[in-house]
Amino acid sequence: MSKNIDLKATQNSYYAASANAQPAYPKLQGDIEADVCVVGGGFAGLSAAIELADRGYSVVVLEAHHIGFGASGRNGGQIIAGLACEQDVIENALGFEAARQVWGMTLEALDLVRARVKRFDIKCDLVDGFLGVSVGERKGKGLRKWYESMAQKYHYDSDATWIEPAHIRQWVDSPRYFNGYFDKNSGHLHPLNYCLGLARGAASLGVKIFQHSPVSAMQKGETAILRTETGSVKAKFVVLAGNIFLPEISPKIAPALTNRIMPVGTYIIGTEPIAANLAAKLVPTNAAVCDTCVALDYFRFSADKRMIFGGRVSYSTLTPRYLTSKMQARMAAAFPQLKDTKVDYTWGCFVDITMNRAPDFGRVAPNVYYLQGFSGHGVALTGLAGKLVAEAISGQAERLDLISKIKHHDFPGGKLLRTPALVLGMAWYQLREKFG
Repeated sequence: MSKNIDLKATQNSYYAASANAQPAYPKLQGDIEADVCVVGGGFAGLSAAIELADRGYSVVVLEAHHIGFGASGRNGGQIIAGLACEQDVIENALGFEAARQVWGMTLEALDLVRARVKRFDIKCDLVDGFLGVSVGERKGKGLRKWYESMAQKYHYDSDATWIEPAHIRQWVDSPRYFNGYFDKNSGHLHPLNYCLGLARGAASLGVKIFQHSPVSAMQKGETAILRTETGSVKAKFVVLAGNIFLPEISPKIAPALTNRIMPVGTYIIGTEPIAANLAAKLVPTNAAVCDTCVALDYFRFSADKRMIFGGRVSYSTLTPRYLTSKMQARMAAAFPQLKDTKVDYTWGCFVDITMNRAPDFGRVAPNVYYLQGFSGHGVALTGLAGKLVAEAISGQAERLDLISKIKHHDFPGGKLLRTPALVLGMAWYQLREKFG
């Protein structure tokens, strides 16, 4: 278990309690060879494995814990167009035409999720529809400005519908929200079951998956050698998809990447099942919902009509005190109708954010690729990331290279001070948001 990331209050997960059956993937024993070794058994690593197997490569996946252990198996389950950063970050980094290409890739990522659910018959409660909403008039003006810009430059209004303040409660029956938009192409799913389904799909293509096999060392070269406690893998190519756990579990593999991402905790509660007619009144479209605050809330209904309500972001990697009651209070502020609803589950995950919230993909050696920095927007984007790295390994690197041109910087403060610095910085932003 990680020394620096506190997971003590994140284990009581609705997803784990409702997970589909999975094979007992073994621990690596002995020395083996493959064309590609993927480090990490989450969305990004499994996506890369599927895409590479489709292209005829032999692939090994090494997972330090179990499939879906990290954010892939614990997140809010929202599949959303776009990136965690605003499009102007990409425009400033790459230029407008390239930013349009990147935006198109994020729409492709949504299609890829649906294609894989269908291809591998993944039972993951996939639902179409996403609502982006604002809290208060000032935030509402900002959201409207963003929507109009996206409609003008990216034709986003072909996929999304603007919702005026007079109509917002017809879409989400809460006194908290001012206005918003509905995106028909985005949606939500059961993330752990989707991850388990990707693993099953990868295995059906011949991918060898090993659990409880943390990588302790990697020898670079024309043929890389990755070592675990009980074996090794020789591979022509390596894909590092361990995100925040890579520097925790294997700190010497790619130390240059460590300071470019920061683990940020996000927490979720799952209520008891509520009446279907009440659920239909609260969110008539059954869409996923997310607000635009710095310390945002996001929520949706599960297939059995539990409110899955997330937020309460932690930038310190420590689990907040009184987490369940605080999350329940946040939910009741959005939905007074649920103030007496029992909470059955409380859990969380740590996502890997970058300084600019843009994804960080690239190489640490000519044949060693990495995928990180999804910044809380990765359920769909990880699938695309796996496809891009598979394209690059098979000789078509243009799209991965485009993303890798986005410049990333280390978080300031070094290993000891960067987390406290981020805590203070985010506290300032939240105060400005509350009183500004």
